[in-house]
Amino acid sequence: MKRRLEKSIEDKLISSCLWSNEIEQDCKNQNVFFAIRDNRIDLYHKGGKLFTYDGSGFKTHLKYASVISSNGKNYLTESELLGYKLASDFESNYPRIKENCSNYSGIEAFGVSNLYHRHSYLSSSNVVVLDVEISFGSFNEENKQDRIDVLLLNKDSKSLQFVEAKHYSNKGIWSQTTPAVISQIKRYKSQIAERKPEILSEYINYIRIINRIFGAALPEPVEVDNNVTLLIFGFDIDQRNGRLNNKILQNKEYAGIKIYKIGDIKQVKPDNLW
Repeated sequence: MKRRLEKSIEDKLISSCLWSNEIEQDCKNQNVFFAIRDNRIDLYHKGGKLFTYDGSGFKTHLKYASVISSNGKNYLTESELLGYKLASDFESNYPRIKENCSNYSGIEAFGVSNLYHRHSYLSSSNVVVLDVEISFGSFNEENKQDRIDVLLLNKDSKSLQFVEAKHYSNKGIWSQTTPAVISQIKRYKSQIAERKPEILSEYINYIRIINRIFGAALPEPVEVDNNVTLLIFGFDIDQRNGRLNNKILQNKEYAGIKIYKIGDIKQVKPDNLW
């Protein structure tokens, strides 16, 4: 797990037209979430990876970029199609690429996006989303990677906490015996216990880069919480009072796991996740 960005890549990003004319302001407005990897930037929008950026420039998925350059018409005939061409640059077709990106998101990824679009590290919240889709090399031979959904930063306590998000419909939270999410969270806790110094070091570097690029003043973390919060969302009142209460909250297998439940994820207050 590396969180670094060579200065040459950073400088090239900042000097690019797509960044300066479109993406930078979208990040500041929390329409796009900027995440640093190993000499790569991942840019997220409404649950999808809108672009990646490395030394070779911007990249996006073919299904996002496959848009027809518009002449102002929303409909066209088959014969008119012959005169159209696919978009040839990212900047002029940026709104359409974002639209396509949002149309392909899964229910859980889209749910998580409500957190980083409202409470990113560029927001005024005290508890903010610092990173998403955090991958670790697995200690378990059955899993190549352990990927945790969200990393929060508490500005006051200068501490980090991981969150695993599950939609109510996810089968991994339901079982007559031991739900799959239990072993998942136990693996994540083992990762945190084993890698605490590495996690702190990499995210101190991450924050320094964020502060430099955006002129922010995020505090550097000094601690990583041992717990992984399980966020369950996407249920109505009847489901909460029925199956959720009976099958999860009263399930002894969940003892020792911190659960935060909310029907409408748009209503989440990050301080309550802590």
